[in-house]
Amino acid sequence: MSIGISDEHVELAASLRKWAADLRGRELARAAETDADATFASVWEAGQEMGVATIALPESAGGGGGSVLDLAVALEACAHELVPGPLLGPAVASLVAPDVPADAIVGIGLSDVVWDVPSATHLLLADESGSWGVYPRDAVEATSSVGIDLSRRYGAVRVVDGAAGVAVPGLTADLLRRTAVTLAAAEAAGVARWCLATAVEYAKVREQFGQKIGAFQAVKHLCAEMLETAEAVTAAAWDVACVANGDDEQWAFAADVAVSIVFDGAVEVAKSCIQVLGGIGFTFEHDAHLYLRRALALRALVGDGDAAAERLVEAAVGGTRRRVELDLDGRDDEVRAEVRATVERIAALPEGERRAAFVETGYLTPHWPAPYGLGADAVTQVVIDQELARAELTRPDIVIAGWAVPTILEHGTEELRERFVRPSLLGDLTWCQLFSEPGAGSDLASLRTKATKVDGGWKLSGQKVWNSVAERADWGICLARTNPDVPKHKGISYFLVDMKNSPGIDVRPLREITGKALFNEVFLDEVFVPDEMVVGEVDDGWKLARTTLANERVAMASARLSKSTERAIDLAAAGVSSAQRVAVGHSIALATVCALLGVRATMRSLAGQGPGAESSVAKLLGVRNRQDGAELVVSLHGDAVLLEASDDVRADLWEMLNTRCLSIAGGTTQILRNVAGERILGLPR
Repeated sequence: MSIGISDEHVELAASLRKWAADLRGRELARAAETDADATFASVWEAGQEMGVATIALPESAGGGGGSVLDLAVALEACAHELVPGPLLGPAVASLVAPDVPADAIVGIGLSDVVWDVPSATHLLLADESGSWGVYPRDAVEATSSVGIDLSRRYGAVRVVDGAAGVAVPGLTADLLRRTAVTLAAAEAAGVARWCLATAVEYAKVREQFGQKIGAFQAVKHLCAEMLETAEAVTAAAWDVACVANGDDEQWAFAADVAVSIVFDGAVEVAKSCIQVLGGIGFTFEHDAHLYLRRALALRALVGDGDAAAERLVEAAVGGTRRRVELDLDGRDDEVRAEVRATVERIAALPEGERRAAFVETGYLTPHWPAPYGLGADAVTQVVIDQELARAELTRPDIVIAGWAVPTILEHGTEELRERFVRPSLLGDLTWCQLFSEPGAGSDLASLRTKATKVDGGWKLSGQKVWNSVAERADWGICLARTNPDVPKHKGISYFLVDMKNSPGIDVRPLREITGKALFNEVFLDEVFVPDEMVVGEVDDGWKLARTTLANERVAMASARLSKSTERAIDLAAAGVSSAQRVAVGHSIALATVCALLGVRATMRSLAGQGPGAESSVAKLLGVRNRQDGAELVVSLHGDAVLLEASDDVRADLWEMLNTRCLSIAGGTTQILRNVAGERILGLPR
């Protein structure tokens, strides 16, 4: 998915990509390969007609009157088609020096390297005192060269007429750098998108060893990893454009997240694209190297990711976190007052009475249908979450009931709903999940637990594993094979098992690498389950196991950092080495991006769109963030972990060991990458 989420931005991006493709930018870049003074004048003229660089300028100044996000969407689309020549520099200038004529080509001197020297009609430069001014071209001497990016030209200048400069009030090097990062990030997102799409399309058609290379797991995983990185790049680029020219502290934070994530990410995706393409990708004739060159140039322009990481640590230690506010555009007006009043009534109750109030109001599971929820739309769900946060109320965790009850609601009989739903919500019933088996984890459909038909019901025999809370559960949801003579995804049924009163159940604690026993093995020996405890149709249990309610849960947008990242920030505040501060900063950046993926998914729901790639990528990146973050915390303790001298150290060690399960539980990372490759990217099985 691209930076833009709204229908307007999706349409803008599509139309600009089509327009940019007609410019044949890649051909022009090749044709000017050795010309240090190439201006790509025809492209600039076409861009002027479209008003691309000045989209965010006020209409009174000759611009489009749009936002920085509008401009970012446009730059991403143009970078996707590798529009050559001056574009990024004039776009930056339109935001920091709006008094410059709209048709001016402004070269930016953010460092000793000046952008767009051959084309520039004006140059934005700092004098010896650090004051910024705009100089006409005839006030400088300039030289240019062909650099790594064949689609653009850079050079060096020397001011020969200082009096010709026109001061830019209020402009600082930091503001200019931050603006450059904001718009360069959008271009990097466009580069990453093209590289991902190009690699995937090639993997779908290129054959080796008698099959499409996209069917090879190594290639599929490489493409899935490109997707993860591209989504992270896009989320960070979107966020910094959203907050640009707003709250200064928040913009600075978002810009440093972008520097830490976006530019290295774009380079990595470009390199992976060439790897998937193989030999053809290494040829000069293929376009892939032009995108790698653009990605490398963008990274060189915006500065050091490690320096940005250190700034993130400084900001985080000082209490700064990325705060994301959703604009509901007035759609909350009809429900806000009622929701606030209901939340305030719940908050006023004694703590022991709040859970029942959550259930009675439907606020515990507002996305569920009445009478157990509200059947709430996306806007109402977000408003409820916002008001609960404002009142500092937290919903009770219904744990495994969150999987069991939706299936009963959608596929169970009225008697089952009456018996189980409300008591589960109230916490009177505890559930466990009896799905995984020693030989059926990620490949759950290979389960071997057998259900044999007997008078009045079924007898279940087999072994289940990784069953949390089975030792104290009242009921379990269990998948068992009722028909061995059909394909493995068929012939499975969905049972409700009475864990307290059924003979033949043996629950054995399973000690994990943490030293604790959070999971269990459950042995079923001729366990009788009555016919009325089969949910849905016999042999149709696989479909039920994948049940989600039609009105899915939409969470309030949040950019909270992970537990381990917050712990790393605390340790950094107490004093760590420079290298460790850099590591903590990169952890802050990744944790922020993981949260931003959730924000973007929420915004898609609010826009009435189906889920994008963010929801799938969020699991993969979130696992990496939590595992790497927990390991980072342990590394910050140094050799103190050998003594376990304090409760804090012991807790941090436990967290690091415990998070190892995250890349296994709910489908291993490798299986999820297969799924992402096939279902999102469309690679062959």
